[in-house]
Amino acid sequence: MAGPGGGSSDVQWCFSQVKGAMDDDVAEADIISTVEFNHSGELLATGDKGGRVVIFQQEPESKNQPQCRGEYNVYSTFQSHEPEFDYLKSLEIEEKINKIRWLPQKNAAQFLLSTNDKTIKLWKISERDKRPEGYNLKEEDGRYRDPNTVTTLRVPVFRPMDLMVEASPRRVFANAHTYHINSISVNSDHETYLSADDLRVNLWHLEITDRSFNIVDIKPANMEELTEVITAAEFHPHQCNTFVYSSSKGTIRLCDMRASALCDVHAKLFEEPEDPNNRSFFSEIISSISDVKFSHSGRYMMTRDYLSVKIWDLHMETQPVETYQFFFYNRYMNISGVSCVLFMKTTAFLTSLSAAGMEMTGELFIFAFALVLQTLKFTSGCKNLNSSMK
Repeated sequence: MAGPGGGSSDVQWCFSQVKGAMDDDVAEADIISTVEFNHSGELLATGDKGGRVVIFQQEPESKNQPQCRGEYNVYSTFQSHEPEFDYLKSLEIEEKINKIRWLPQKNAAQFLLSTNDKTIKLWKISERDKRPEGYNLKEEDGRYRDPNTVTTLRVPVFRPMDLMVEASPRRVFANAHTYHINSISVNSDHETYLSADDLRVNLWHLEITDRSFNIVDIKPANMEELTEVITAAEFHPHQCNTFVYSSSKGTIRLCDMRASALCDVHAKLFEEPEDPNNRSFFSEIISSISDVKFSHSGRYMMTRDYLSVKIWDLHMETQPVETYQFFFYNRYMNISGVSCVLFMKTTAFLTSLSAAGMEMTGELFIFAFALVLQTLKFTSGCKNLNSSMK
């Protein structure tokens, strides 16, 4: 991959660490469906198709090799979602984790949001390395003592114990999405977050579980007129009133919640003009955006489609400022009788390169720490997008 600014030097990528067994025979429930770093990069959360969340913690840097970052080891594992059944719609709800988002840390505990297709949960991750002992009315094994046998009063004390990491559910946000949830994003006010499905974006308060506010609704009155779906949504890192959502047509819409309670009219539209010479059967399919992220400053956006990662300047809507190709375009155009196309969805941890001791022009570049392999299946002809929405 060439460096930014058209430099001749290439960035060399190599494996730093591999977690898990690299076997060909992998159980369906063990396939990773999402990954997410926390704000400091110390913790890495992964969700799988079995509804489990595994959190890895970075070990402290070695004193002998201070230039090497510590490895990530398992910190906590818990079952986030279970399979359910919607009896009203006769629909099975998978336990697969679609998205994980960390909340900014305010105390010793960590909080994260995880979601499957229908239900969002808020989890508290806390540590315990001490336990109380010396109760007057309770034995060490938990049995209550007979008050008549208590002859002396003891002062309870805390004793050291092996570190225990506990994951406890704090909130459950449900019954707000008709279609499958594909995105969640925490607002910079640290009090609200958004969730997006194929046709709607909802705004939630972290303390209120029984209602949300619909801020985007692209569902047409006649579903036969549906031409695109929402694929991802993200809040601006500093402006709590601003968010973006991407579509299956490769467009990104920036919305301002100050303008209207229902943000059906966007403030900005980011779309790259299509080259007529490269128009083909796959053009609309491969232009679909699978993920969108803001830079730390909020000046830039990163979008991921099936073939490339694009960097957008919020002040320039007509084209991206950088494009990084991951696959050759013609390789897909020459495929005949395709049964499936494999693509990478990059979950990137945006970080300051100056902190890593590297110099680079501009303030932005990308570290792609994790790649999730997904499969997009095709039939002999492209079905209308609304066929699965009815």
